[in-house]
Parts: sequence; structure tokens; C-alpha cells
Amino acid sequence: MSYEKVAQAKADIVIGTKQTLKAMKNGEVSEVITADDADQSMTTKVVKLARQMNIPHTNVPSMKELGNACGIDVGAATVAIKQ
Repeated sequence: MSYEKVAQAKADIVIGTKQTLKAMKNGEVSEVITADDADQSMTTKVVKLARQMNIPHTNVPSMKELGNACGIDVGAATVAIKQ
């Protein structure tokens, strides 16, 4: 499951939509994870760019659990795993 993948890669992750988009444009991302319960207007940009750049994309059900996997106390809409 992607939560475990994020937890294992804690040192090499980017949290947040703006930071994820920036890292994707800089070619630093190997995979993108978005939460299904996040605001779709935020995650759509990430998903669209991931498709354009052929970056693997995974959906997870919960922002809260994604944030926990990142080691933060708030939910995370988007997380990128760096190469």
C-alpha cells in the first residue's frame, strides 16, 4: 500500500500540492500520491502533470492517513516521492 511506501521514504518526500508541482517540473519525482478526500481542484493539476510527464500516480483514500505516513499532524492532499 502507498501509505507504507511514503512512510519508508520519509526523508525523500515532498508534501503539498505546490511543492509537488515544483518538484515534478524540476524532474525530481519518481511517484506521486494523492488523497481521494482532498479538494479535487488541487489534486487535478498534479494528476494531469503526472500523466503528461509519465510519472506513476497512486490514489489513497485518506488525507489524514497520508499525513500520518509523512509524519505530520495534519492531512496531506498530495505527496511526491523523490527519485
